[in-house]
Amino acid sequence: MNIMDFNVKKLAADAGTFLSRAVQFTEEKLGQAEKTELDAHLENLLSKAECTKLWTEKIMKQTEVLLQPNPNARIEEFVYEKLDRKAPSRMNNPELLGQYMIDAGNEFGPGTAYGNALIKCGETQKRIGAADRELIQTSAINFLTPLRNFIEGDYKTISKERKLLQNKRLDLDAAKTRLKKAKVAEARAAQLNTSQPEENNIMIWAEEVTKSEQEVRITQSEFDRQAEITRLLLEGISSTHAHHLRCLNDFVEAQMTYYAQCYQYMLDLQKQLGSFPSTFLSNNNQSSTTPVQSVSTPSVLASASASLPSVSNSVVTSGLSELKSSSGSRKARVLYDYDAANSSELSLLADEVITVYSIPGMDSDWLMGERGNQKGKVPITYLELLN
Repeated sequence: MNIMDFNVKKLAADAGTFLSRAVQFTEEKLGQAEKTELDAHLENLLSKAECTKLWTEKIMKQTEVLLQPNPNARIEEFVYEKLDRKAPSRMNNPELLGQYMIDAGNEFGPGTAYGNALIKCGETQKRIGAADRELIQTSAINFLTPLRNFIEGDYKTISKERKLLQNKRLDLDAAKTRLKKAKVAEARAAQLNTSQPEENNIMIWAEEVTKSEQEVRITQSEFDRQAEITRLLLEGISSTHAHHLRCLNDFVEAQMTYYAQCYQYMLDLQKQLGSFPSTFLSNNNQSSTTPVQSVSTPSVLASASASLPSVSNSVVTSGLSELKSSSGSRKARVLYDYDAANSSELSLLADEVITVYSIPGMDSDWLMGERGNQKGKVPITYLELLN
């Protein structure tokens, strides 16, 4: 029974405290009660913490979108993370594209120009996909996890203490309001006592004032203590910024590594496709010698830049242009097998050497080819001009 009585009394006390806070909060909103203002330094710290939380959430969410654009995949990863289970492994977009290219190249034939190029491009796409996977993993560990730990850990603690500070302030202001009312009532009782002596009323209100003053001292002490606790937590935001700065540097380094790898992979692919004249001739007979705006790259890419193909686009293009504008002929090596589509074309075998020349009115993508007594049109994309 004693335990039950204690629980009932505690419940009643808690209900009374909650009601007192609710009344105080409502009167403050209506302008009917005074409110204890926090000092400027604490208000500034609270604003800084709220701003940090807001932008950390936005940066974290957008980074997740950057690393994983598929919203369904993000939801699936979130569910598996909450269930503490490993998400099933699947190909990312570059890897899937690379696999399609490789399958298509094998279907068209590795011995054909298009098929061989597709296979080379597919292999490069799969390497980029692997680099992309490594970027996601590194960024999640070194950047996203610290941000998430702040939102779900440190800031939750700050929010809890901030709410407790708000409750302590309401308790303090409610106590001040009761003290003010008790003093007003005591003064009225003293005025009435001059005409109608009632010492009991004066004693009652005097005791109420003393009780209220003691309550104000207690609530003031609790409020000051909670304000100090909250202030100490909020001052840790500066350390959080310093930690997030280090994490940001790690994220930038991971991105730099990723883009450097992709750049190197594409340089290697360009080398492999360098023997394809089609890589130097754009569609619709547009010039491929358009200047490319220079891009500043990190020092880690310096060696990669030095490995660019020694034959420039303009040299290859000018060689074909000179051949088409002249009446002379040149020797050319066949890069891939080619089956003639009709009697006006010449079938080709890889690695054979033929004579090629241009005739007036011929399509820009074709040359005339001769092999012994045989001659016919041949696609320039299958040829490598010899010096």
